[in-house]
Amino acid sequence: MAVTTRRPTAHKEPLTLSLVDVEPDMLDLAGGKAVNLGILLRAGFRVPPGTCVTTAAYTRVVGDRLEPVVAELAAAAPDSPVLDQLAAEARELVLTAPVPRDVVEAVRMSVSGPVAVRSSATAEDLPFASFAGQQDTYLNVVGADAVVDAVRRCWASLWTGRAVAYRAANGIDHAGVRLAVVVEDMVEAEVAGVMFTANPVTGRRGEAVIDASPGLGEAVVSGAVNPDQFRVDVTGSRVVHRRLGDKTVSVRATPGGGVEQVRDARTGPCLTDRQARELAALGAEVEAVYGAPQDTEWALDGKGRFWLTQARPITTLFPVPEGRGGARAFFSVNVAQGVFRPLTPAGIAALRAASTSMARLWGIEVRDPLAGAPAVSAAADRLFVDVTAPLRNKVGRALLPRVMDVMEARSATVFRALSEDPRFTPVPASWAESLRPLAEVALASRLPVRLVMALVDPEAAHRRADELGAGLRSRLAPPPDATSTERLEHVMRLLPREFAPLALELLPRAGAGFVALAAAAWLLGDRRRPGELSTVLRSLPDNITTEMDLDLWQLAQDIRRDPVSAALVRLTEPEELADRFRAHTLPGPVDRGLRGFLTWYGDRAVAEIDLGVPRWSEDPTYLFGVLAGYLTVDDAAVAPDAVFERGRVEAEEMVETLAERAGGLRGSLVRTALGRSRALAGMRELPKFYLVTMLAAARRELLAVGDDLRGHGLLAATDDVFFLDLREVRACLAGAQLQHLVEERRADYERELRRRQVPRVLLSDGTEPEAVADPPAVDDGSLHGIPASAGTVTGVATVVLDPHRVRLEPGRILVCPSTDPGWTPLFLTAGGLVMEMGGANSHGAVVAREYGIPAVVGVRSATDVIRTDDEVTVDGTAGTVVIR
Repeated sequence: MAVTTRRPTAHKEPLTLSLVDVEPDMLDLAGGKAVNLGILLRAGFRVPPGTCVTTAAYTRVVGDRLEPVVAELAAAAPDSPVLDQLAAEARELVLTAPVPRDVVEAVRMSVSGPVAVRSSATAEDLPFASFAGQQDTYLNVVGADAVVDAVRRCWASLWTGRAVAYRAANGIDHAGVRLAVVVEDMVEAEVAGVMFTANPVTGRRGEAVIDASPGLGEAVVSGAVNPDQFRVDVTGSRVVHRRLGDKTVSVRATPGGGVEQVRDARTGPCLTDRQARELAALGAEVEAVYGAPQDTEWALDGKGRFWLTQARPITTLFPVPEGRGGARAFFSVNVAQGVFRPLTPAGIAALRAASTSMARLWGIEVRDPLAGAPAVSAAADRLFVDVTAPLRNKVGRALLPRVMDVMEARSATVFRALSEDPRFTPVPASWAESLRPLAEVALASRLPVRLVMALVDPEAAHRRADELGAGLRSRLAPPPDATSTERLEHVMRLLPREFAPLALELLPRAGAGFVALAAAAWLLGDRRRPGELSTVLRSLPDNITTEMDLDLWQLAQDIRRDPVSAALVRLTEPEELADRFRAHTLPGPVDRGLRGFLTWYGDRAVAEIDLGVPRWSEDPTYLFGVLAGYLTVDDAAVAPDAVFERGRVEAEEMVETLAERAGGLRGSLVRTALGRSRALAGMRELPKFYLVTMLAAARRELLAVGDDLRGHGLLAATDDVFFLDLREVRACLAGAQLQHLVEERRADYERELRRRQVPRVLLSDGTEPEAVADPPAVDDGSLHGIPASAGTVTGVATVVLDPHRVRLEPGRILVCPSTDPGWTPLFLTAGGLVMEMGGANSHGAVVAREYGIPAVVGVRSATDVIRTDDEVTVDGTAGTVVIR
C-alpha cells in the first residue's frame, strides 16, 4: 500500500486524532508510525487503541526557534563532527520551549491508563528509509503529567545525534521534518519481539524471521537479551530453523509506571512452533496489505492473542527483477561491467535496446526492439540478465562458471553452488541437444573461422578491427539538419541494430589471444609456475584502455615541462579548471593537450555504459584530478611509461624463458602461442570501447533533443531527458508533460546512489546466494580473493568508492568495490589493487597486469574491512591481502 504525503491547511490541522482515523495520506500530519498503525487498524488487525498527537502540536511548540540551528545543519557535511553539537542545541531548544495550554490539554485528554508513548516522525517508516530506533519511545507511562513530559521528550528526540546523522546520510532535509507522537494503550505482554516478513539477511521472501523474548518487546529491540529466533517458511507453514537465546532478563512494567529488567530463569522456547507459524501467517497478511515485506513489532498477551504494535517497510531488501514464473536466477550487468552505481532511466533503456541485437543473434524473438531481450530486466536502477536458461542447460551450466572465472570470479562460485540446487536441475536433453544453440550461433556467425584467421594473421585481425570501427563511426550521426524527432528515431534504430554484429566480429579475434594462452598453458603443463603466464600478459600492445591511460600520462609530462601550467593544474580545484577549459582560458599546453586527448577519448567516462553520464568531452573535471596526481610523481623509475616498458621487456623475456624451459618443438609451439596471445589479447577492450562510442553518439543526439524540449518548456533542464526512457522522450516531443516523472526518478536515483550493497546474483525469491554462503575465512587479518596480477607489495591503502575527487598518491594501494575503464587512469600511480568484484580477466585485472602492479580481485567486503591509511600487503600471486 502506497503512503502519500498530504499537508492539510494550517487552520484545519487538529492537535490529536484517534489512530483509527489516521489515513494513508496523512504522513505530514501524523508521521510514519501513526499512518502505519492506522492502516493496520482499518485492515482489521489487533492493534492497541490510541491517539496520535499530531505534528500540529509539535509546530505550535517549536515555532521558528529552530531555524538558525537548522540552517547550520543544512550547511554541514553529512559526516561533519559539528552535527552532534548542533543536534544538542536543537534538543535543548525543544525541551525548554513553553507548551501552550491547549496543546497540554489535548495531550492530557489522550490518556486513559498505562500507555506507550512513541515518536512518529514525518521522515520515518518510509519505503526507502525506516529510521528504526532513531526517535524515542517510552513504555508504561502512567498519569497525564507523565504523558505530557514523555511527549515533550519524544519531540526533542527528533534532534538526537543519531536521528540527525541518519537524515544527513539519507539526504533528508532537516527543515522538512516534523514529529507526531502516538499514545497507545499498553499490552500486558507475556512474550514480545520483532518479526520480519522476509529474511533481512539473505533477502529471501516468504521466510519470516521472528525474534522473541519474555516480557515487553523492548528487551529484543534494545538488544538487552539474546532472543529466541525462529525462521518460518510461510508457504509451507513450517519452522525451518530454531535457535534458543539465553533470555536471562525480561523487561516488565512496574505498577507505578516505567519498566524494569528482571531476572528470567526460563530455558525453553518462549513460543511454540504453532505460535511461531501463527505469527508468521499474521505477518504474511500484513505484507499483503502493504504489498511489500514488513518489519513488525508484536506482543502476545496472557490470553494467547497476538497484537501488532508497529509495522514499517524493510528498507534494506534489494528489489527482485521481473521475470517469468518459477525459480529464476538473475546476474547483475552492473557487476559484470564494474559499475557499482545505478543507471539513469535512459541508460537502462539504451542497454535494453542494445540487447535486442544480441537476442536476435541467438534466434530469440524480440517483439519490441526497445524493450530488449526478454532475459533483461531492471531493479533498483541496475540491469540484470536472467541466466536461468543456461543454468538449466547441460552445456550452459558447464560454461557459465568458466566464463565467470575470468570475468567475475565470485559469481562463478555462486553459479557452481546453484548447479547443485534442485530448483535449477538441467532440463532433460542429450549433450548434442544442449550444445546445438551454441553451435548454431557459432557457425552462423563464423566464430571458429574468425578465431583461426586471427591466429594465422594477427595483423589482418587488427586491420579488420580498425575497419569495423571506422564503419561504425560513419553510421553514428544523423544528418546535421535533422529535427529532434528525426534524431530520436535515429537513436531508436541505432541501438537495437549495431552492437551484436560488431561484437561478433571482434570477440573471436580477441578471444583467439586467450585460446593461444590456454594452448601454451596446456603445452607447458607442470613446467609453468604461479604468476608466470600473467607476466606474459603485462604491457600488452593495442589495448585501447592502457593506451588511453599512457596518453593521459604523456599529457601530464607535457604540462610538467611548462612550470606555469604545472603549478596551475596542481594547485587549482578540478572544477575550476574544467570551467576554464570550457571557457578556453587555460594555458596552451593544458588546453591544446587536453583537447587532443579528448579527440580520441572524449567519449569515455566513469560508469560509461550509462549514456546518462556526462562524457569527459563534456566534463573533464575527473581528468584534471588525475593529471594533478600524475604531476606528484617525481621518481622517473616509477613513472608509468617506464613501468610499462619494463613490463613489456619482462613479458617478452618470460616468453623466451617458458619456451626454452619447454624445449624443442614444444618450446617453439609455446613461443608461437604466447606471441599470438600478446598480439591479440589486447583487443579484448575493443567491443566495450565501440559500445561506449555508440552510446556516446546516442547521448549527443538525446542532448540535442533535451535542449529542444527545455526550450519549449517541456523539460526544466536539458539533462532531464536522461530520466525518461526513449518512448517517453517521444511522448514528450509530442507535448506530454512529464517533468513530474523526471523529478520522481531523480529522487529515486539520488537514493540509489547511496546504496552500499548490490548483489551479483539474485534469485526470484529475493535470496542473495552470497548472503546464504559461509563468509570467507579471515586468518590473522588475511583476506582471500582471486589472483589477478602477480607480485607482492606492501603499502598504505586508500579506499575509494567514487574516483571523481581522488588524487591517488604514488605507491598507495587502491581498494575499491569495482572498476570500469574510466577508473584506470588511477592505476598508473597505484602501488597495488584490491577489488571487491571482478575476475582474472575483468577490466581492472587486465590493466593491473599490464602495468605490472600486484592485484587481487573478488575480495568480499574489502572496502568495509580495510580502512584508508591501513598498511596492507597485496599478494597478487596467491590472491591474499593481509592487513598489518
